Amino acid sequence: MSQADSNMMVVREQTPSDALAIVPIQVFVPASQTTTVPELQETPETDFEPTPPLQIEGTTETHPAAEDVAALMMMARTASYVPKTDPVPSFSLGLTYSSQEGASTQETERAKSPETANLLEQLDDLVQKIASSAAKEKSKSPQIQRETRGESSGKFETPEGINQITDDMKEKCYIWGTRLKTYADGSTDEYDHMCTLMAQDNYILFRMHLASLQAESYIESEIVSAMCHILNWKNDKRFQEQVYCLPPDIVSMALSKHPKGEFISPKTNKEFRVEDYPSFIPFIDAKKKTSHPYIFAPVCYSGHWWLWVIDTTKRRCRILDPLHKKAPSDERKQLNKFTGYVFSKLRAYAGGEPLQKDEKEKEIKASYVKISGQKSSYDCGIYVMKWLELIEPENIKKGKYEWDNWKQEEVDHYRVEYASRILFNEMNKERDQAIRESNAIRLSKPSSVLLSPFCQINSADIETA
Repeated sequence: MSQADSNMMVVREQTPSDALAIVPIQVFVPASQTTTVPELQETPETDFEPTPPLQIEGTTETHPAAEDVAALMMMARTASYVPKTDPVPSFSLGLTYSSQEGASTQETERAKSPETANLLEQLDDLVQKIASSAAKEKSKSPQIQRETRGESSGKFETPEGINQITDDMKEKCYIWGTRLKTYADGSTDEYDHMCTLMAQDNYILFRMHLASLQAESYIESEIVSAMCHILNWKNDKRFQEQVYCLPPDIVSMALSKHPKGEFISPKTNKEFRVEDYPSFIPFIDAKKKTSHPYIFAPVCYSGHWWLWVIDTTKRRCRILDPLHKKAPSDERKQLNKFTGYVFSKLRAYAGGEPLQKDEKEKEIKASYVKISGQKSSYDCGIYVMKWLELIEPENIKKGKYEWDNWKQEEVDHYRVEYASRILFNEMNKERDQAIRESNAIRLSKPSSVLLSPFCQINSADIETA
């Protein structure tokens, strides 16, 4: 028997095609470690039937993969294998990128011989593959696990799956999406393109818009519009048949041209015309706006948000204000008249009946609904976005709406959730990138700290590779 043959090990492997198969595995051993192997006598071949493998009733026959066999051989070969330990987490502010995880083990890795290190690396890769294969068979639920960047986006495939995203993943998304980075020259990344929602047209969000979800910040109009598009696209009865959420872009632009609700704009000396806002017209869903019995229309002026609930059948308008139980001033009353006029014009432009006709269109009244609202001066936008999903118009009775208001920590948590609801939504063209970038962030401190409105974190606190 030659030296090469003495280093050959034979493994019996069962395959689907035949009962037993001989798989040769060549293992090269350094000369210093070889031992003399006594020569074996060859046994003459005889005809025989192979013994069928023992099988228990109710079980399935399994076939170990060649990679499993190779892994076991390597484990036997590498007796000096030492399991990896978890690195010491960073506590700068609890946030690091996952690419840093292996940094703390580099010193110990250098002490190993090149041959051993190479074998350990191959073994580790094989064990990871085997464990991953077993995990897939055990459960198909979309849990966040360690994975390569290319694999991460495949775990979120349906709108229902968004509800199954872990809290850690939501907070990672929140950190990645809302934190502004300041460069050495004083510039920031606020104009980074973060999201393209495929609504009636492409609706684009920049980092500066998502940054408004930070604690104690006023919500940008683009975030509220994005949620309107997402809810209108949602496949349930409320938004497909009953409620149409009107994105606030045109109304916000109109109020900037008609300050204090003046019907003749001091800037253009013209009345409001829908045609003057061609960039936002494509985002109006004419069919839903004219067919749904209710229009929910968010309005923002001077940093404050409130919600119009329009019953298109009865031509009745109500206002739900998170801060006020009635119009706080005569200026607001005039502003509401102009806003009602804009809503009427928008409905007529979409092909529906206006809320009022002729001069009465400028006298549309909306009654205030008494409802428990915000506890701070900056959460009005959060309340309005949540009310788009929760308010049932038929439950407005005698000018009141009874409901269980949220605690402040719940409101703070909604800011975290809205980032992932937008960035991980299937309408977002950059969804895969958002998942990859979010997954790269490592939370090494208790994540509840991030939900506090008093938590102040900037880009300097996020360690990168």
